[in-house]
Amino acid sequence: MKILAAFSAFFLILLNLSGPAVADGPADNLPANVRPVPPTGIELEEDVKDELLTECGRLDSLIAQLRKRRDARTPKLLPDVEVFARAVRQNVDHGELFSPGDIKAAKSVLAEGIRRAESLMEGKAPWTTQTGLVVRGYRSKIDRTVQPYGLEIPHDYSFGQKDRVRLDLWFHGRGEKVTETPFINQRMTRPGQYQPENTIVLHPFGRYCNAFKLAGEIDVLEALEHAKENYRIDENRIAVRGFSMGGAGCWQMAVHYPGMFFAANPGAGFSETPEFLKIFQQEDLKPTWYEEKLWRMYDCPGYAVNLYQLPTIAYSGELDIQKQAADIMEAALKKEQLRLTHIIGPETKHSIHPDSKEIIASKLDSLSAQVTPQPSKTLWFSTYTLRYNEVEWLTLTGIEEHWEQAEVKVRLVPEESLIELTQTGVTGLKLTFNAGECPFEPNRNVTLVLQSRGPRGGTIQRLTLERPETDRSWSVELHRSGREWKSGPIPAEGLRKKPGLQGPIDDAFMDSFVIVAPTGQSWNEKAGAWAEAEQERAITEWRRQFRGDAVVVKDSELTEEQIKNSNLILFGDPSSNSYLGKVLDRLPLQWTEETVTMKGQSAPAANHAPVLIYPNPENPERYVVLNSGFTYREYAYLNNARQVPKLPDWAVINLDTEPNALWPGKVVTAGFFDEEWKP
Repeated sequence: MKILAAFSAFFLILLNLSGPAVADGPADNLPANVRPVPPTGIELEEDVKDELLTECGRLDSLIAQLRKRRDARTPKLLPDVEVFARAVRQNVDHGELFSPGDIKAAKSVLAEGIRRAESLMEGKAPWTTQTGLVVRGYRSKIDRTVQPYGLEIPHDYSFGQKDRVRLDLWFHGRGEKVTETPFINQRMTRPGQYQPENTIVLHPFGRYCNAFKLAGEIDVLEALEHAKENYRIDENRIAVRGFSMGGAGCWQMAVHYPGMFFAANPGAGFSETPEFLKIFQQEDLKPTWYEEKLWRMYDCPGYAVNLYQLPTIAYSGELDIQKQAADIMEAALKKEQLRLTHIIGPETKHSIHPDSKEIIASKLDSLSAQVTPQPSKTLWFSTYTLRYNEVEWLTLTGIEEHWEQAEVKVRLVPEESLIELTQTGVTGLKLTFNAGECPFEPNRNVTLVLQSRGPRGGTIQRLTLERPETDRSWSVELHRSGREWKSGPIPAEGLRKKPGLQGPIDDAFMDSFVIVAPTGQSWNEKAGAWAEAEQERAITEWRRQFRGDAVVVKDSELTEEQIKNSNLILFGDPSSNSYLGKVLDRLPLQWTEETVTMKGQSAPAANHAPVLIYPNPENPERYVVLNSGFTYREYAYLNNARQVPKLPDWAVINLDTEPNALWPGKVVTAGFFDEEWKP
């Protein structure tokens, strides 16, 4: 705490020195007076608006013709065209062009979209073999919208060769006015911070201004996957990098996906929520107990040990208040006997010093040259949720309690066919080596020495496991039963939290989801009006903050395919929403016309409503969510560090308190389901 206090005093001084480099600030600490994000755009003159919409219509017409094509290639390439049309139409229709420069950019974006559409009509796609600055698009699994990303393809990249190349992800900084059109135009015209030799640089959009969290995080993964499908990417040489808000995104991707990258290079940004907001925003934080727990989804210090296997080069300007991010991580790593590489730009505020650029580039080139495809012999992994549950050949399949730390240290001793493993807070795990990867001798059984640590003391267990197969592959799955570990997966008896099905509410919006709108009459006028308003808000804010178009279906028109493949977001009550009425008796609440009861506590249904996330009783591999979109609201839009889940797995809302920029009403009670999805 003394270290953090010293950081706070130092950075409060820097706050007064940093001038215009500091965005946000204390002026954005007033929940009752929240400025809009994105801001209101300029009013377009009628002739300008007509010109843009006419060209949009022209491009839409070409796209409609292309959709009728039945060849195999056109549907795969159509998102590369659609992103241009969607960008401009979104930004014109919703008043999201902010300057004459944005109008010029919109015209350029439309012109490129039309060129691509006309080329594709002729069976050509020249942008797929283009070097330099290239914009690509993919269709997201989350809401089926097309999303853009930018590439920098080296000019000596050969599309005919088989050699695979390094790829650097570069995360952009905060830009409240950088919606789709400005982003695409930047990626068509402006190189990024770095152009490493023989390296593709991928610039994710991140679904706008969320520090690459939640759906922004999935955007990174989907854009990367799309790039892998279309370019020769070396899976073993992918780096994650970024500056400012992008540095924050880099920190969180690095600690959550440490096995995905050969190096991480975060610059500035933030690495956790509470201390950053106290310093950067001078905010007097008064979180609820469940908000504090939910900070652990993205706060990086608790995951710091994951950098044990991920070479990390942090950068900060000496005079930058956002140096705090690396200082916090440096302290967290020091506790684990790890020393952070921290390049500091001398007498530099919020920018990357030229000399530091050279140092960072040299270090990354050296790391890239040393990459080996061989699996690590030692892993050290920590998590608070099964959303983030793997590194290389280690996967956690169960933990004792979500939002409490679970940790594994594992070491291979190949010459002895021995595995030494120490765990805390884990109930299930897998070790998996693909063909050719297993380091053990094929004619010897593998011995596992497993040490468990916990509040009731520790145990040591010795297990004899199967020998590797002759293709040098090997895998084992283990689970804990009481205090003993046994071979095999966690028994599939009833519901349990597992990877991809662990909550909280916001987790439902990181995969395919469908909003199911009620068509019936609500039991209570106030509750019905509240649910209708929250549904409209969820649709509107999904578009504004995550740049998507929510799929909305009436309860009477919900399909089996949607039940099978999507999380269902149910608004209304059991009377107004027929699907909610259908599954209500299999959900962990009681809801009648008179009362709402959760965890034994009842409240009048006339002025109370539940929100929750739970496995869909008709398809336990997907969620149902009641009466909620993503849970942070307008106040959180003003600073990316605030953009974390606000509500846990369930809550009861008093509707007598009007929704505001923080909450959907007064939260009467809230909590997490246990590991078996019980209240």
